[in-house]
Amino acid sequence: MSLRNLPPRDSKTVTSRRALLHGLTVAPVTASAIASPWAKALASLHRRYEDEPATLVRTKMGRALSRDRYDSAEIAFAPIEAGFFARDVRVTLHQAGAIAKLALCAYLLDIGFPDDWNAAHIRQDIAKALAYANATGFGHDCPDMAQLAVILSPYWKWGYPHLIGDPPMNDGGFTPDRVRPLVRTLLDRVADVTGHPRPQGFKRRQREVLS
Repeated sequence: MSLRNLPPRDSKTVTSRRALLHGLTVAPVTASAIASPWAKALASLHRRYEDEPATLVRTKMGRALSRDRYDSAEIAFAPIEAGFFARDVRVTLHQAGAIAKLALCAYLLDIGFPDDWNAAHIRQDIAKALAYANATGFGHDCPDMAQLAVILSPYWKWGYPHLIGDPPMNDGGFTPDRVRPLVRTLLDRVADVTGHPRPQGFKRRQREVLS
């Protein structure tokens, strides 16, 4: 499956962003300065979701937590990428939601969103997490991922496939085979933009998936 309209990775854009954020890591500042390129977009999202405005401050602790969330997302994705749950759409969607939240919050933490703000305002809303990420330079404008994010939000609704009487959910036609490459591309984007190294054993797992 092709990922429609996904822009190519621009190394110059990523490099300039990292240079900007490196300077802000040395001397952390609050949202009024750090978010100036994205102030209007963030203000619009705060109004749309009725969220308390976030104060963006980059710290070493936030960076470390960001890497931990990214690592956790990659580890959680491994069984899905290997083909487990291949026949169970609901389990795949529930797991994909949890992974997408970890990945997107890894980006938000890296850009300076506080962890407690994410916990209070993002919760299990993948569409909101993606919107805030893209509003702050994530640059993942993939229509298929945007559609999947809506289907996943909130992802807890997919977590009870054996609950008697559970009403049918609209899965948007997302099969496990369709979900996997979208989540893989999302994780790759987080790694590219944040600069986080791949977790230990990543290359071996990738070889196993491709073999």
